[in-house]
Amino acid sequence: MADVDKHGTTTAAGVVVPAVSLSSGKPMPRVGFGTATPTLGQAEGHAAGVTEAVLRAIAAGYRHFDTAAVYNAEAALGDAIAQAVRAGAIASRDEVYVTSKLWITDAHPGRVLPALKKTIQNLGMEYVDLYLIHHPVSLRPPEAEGRGAVVVKKDLVAMDMEGVWKEMEECQRRGLARAIGVSNFACKKLEHLLSFAKIPPAANQVEVHPYCRQNKLREFCKARGIQLCGYSPLGATGTAWANNNVMDSPVLKQIAQDRGKTVAQVCIRWVYEQGDCVITKSFNESRMRENLDIFDWELTDDDRRKISDLPESRGNYNFFVHESGPFKTVEDFWDGEITAGQSHQTPLVSSD
Repeated sequence: MADVDKHGTTTAAGVVVPAVSLSSGKPMPRVGFGTATPTLGQAEGHAAGVTEAVLRAIAAGYRHFDTAAVYNAEAALGDAIAQAVRAGAIASRDEVYVTSKLWITDAHPGRVLPALKKTIQNLGMEYVDLYLIHHPVSLRPPEAEGRGAVVVKKDLVAMDMEGVWKEMEECQRRGLARAIGVSNFACKKLEHLLSFAKIPPAANQVEVHPYCRQNKLREFCKARGIQLCGYSPLGATGTAWANNNVMDSPVLKQIAQDRGKTVAQVCIRWVYEQGDCVITKSFNESRMRENLDIFDWELTDDDRRKISDLPESRGNYNFFVHESGPFKTVEDFWDGEITAGQSHQTPLVSSD
């Protein structure tokens, strides 16, 4: 994690996006483009608008793309990148950084390699740059592939972390993933993983924004060479895991007004200033470009102090907490770190 900002790509859009060296693989551009859509969890297909959005994002200057098996967007992302190569917008697939994630139904020994091979097939690629365990929990595989809830709480089971991580390491050894890591892991779970990992995780992707600052986790990761990546930097308004405090914040609105920026730019800049990579998500072309306009200005010490005083809470809060599962309380799931939040009702999560 030492070479922050030593690398950077000047794109056709004239945007220089700094990159950071990870413990494995090639440097990761510090600002990425997310592909989760309302079709989350449906059978793999062409998630609404993803191909077109990714082509616009490439034109705007993005070179880091974040997806997951559960997003139903891998094929659409792969199509967009292939089209961009054919059109000459990028020289080759190697010019982009692609992250995908292992869904909890496949977080079992014996299912990891096949899951990654399916992801790579969906993407139409030979490898991913980074492959993450999506959550530190497993789900009993369904008897039939269907389009029901993405998380059935009564089917949550403890992950065989050692067995799953061994297969993640095998994915890297075979070159199917150039780097491996985790997502939604708090300190205690990371410590457990590090106790047996032969290849340590290169990155940990978690919710990060001014109302979920993750200072304890960031220090833990920094000390161990694990790059923190922030998702939902704007609070993910309109999703099942939204934290609406962010875009509605009078404090952030005032900072934005003082800097002549948008609230979104203030949030993304704040995450960037922490040394994290940040995954943005907007399919609107002008906002895509706006979200990259964060490199040539800074927040003031006063801005940072105001942000550090905001109350913390999670949008991604209790989806994996259930009385019959391995994590019976929010405190258990998040290792006691940032345990305030709001329960969201969503058809993506079922208790039965």
